[in-house]
Amino acid sequence: MNWLTAKPIAHRGLHDMNRTRYENTLSAFEAAAKAGYAIECDVVLSADGVPMVFHDLTLERLTDQTGDVISRSAFELCQLQVGATGDQIPTLQAVLSCVAGRVPIIIELKGNSPQDVRLVAAVANDLVGYQGPAAIMSFDQWLVRRFQFDAPGIIAGLTAEGTKPTDLEAHFSMLSANLSFISYNVHHLPNRFVTFCRDRLAMPVITWTVRDQGTVDRTFAHADQMTFEGFIP
Repeated sequence: MNWLTAKPIAHRGLHDMNRTRYENTLSAFEAAAKAGYAIECDVVLSADGVPMVFHDLTLERLTDQTGDVISRSAFELCQLQVGATGDQIPTLQAVLSCVAGRVPIIIELKGNSPQDVRLVAAVANDLVGYQGPAAIMSFDQWLVRRFQFDAPGIIAGLTAEGTKPTDLEAHFSMLSANLSFISYNVHHLPNRFVTFCRDRLAMPVITWTVRDQGTVDRTFAHADQMTFEGFIP
């Protein structure tokens, strides 16, 4: 697990805040790999069950199209231009081929509904035979509970936030899902859940999303590594 916290993690790749190099594109991942940063990316399913690297569940923020990502086939999505760039929406397979084990990759799974459990198995299938450090994580508890069944042997984590007692108790309940690490909102540190995971379970904690020196300092006071964007560490 040392690789998980050895290098700063480029949030959605090393993009430039979507000016000329957009998030979750092959250009952003290539830039991160060349710079030696670990990579975080987001994955959603296409209509035909292919893991696509895209953050939103709908298309309008990053493309000139509207509607749900899951309503389009992988072929259709791969034709869509991201922003005003030459990049198209990539499949997870394309991203893995691009990174090719040069740096760690941490894949955040984004489900469309509690019934959409196909995503975990689909991502696990793409990772079969991948020669490089890789992990999966999710906010979505119905997906996290599938990790140990549909993605056995893959390093798995919980993406989380919140400081209310109800938030923290929900996170504690997820420790039964055989987690290996936590990714937590940097603005919600410190808290007793993260402290317990680090001090009592020796579980690595990474933060999201770090954009300034204040949150860099908060990360290394209460966690082990940062997921950053908007600056070069």
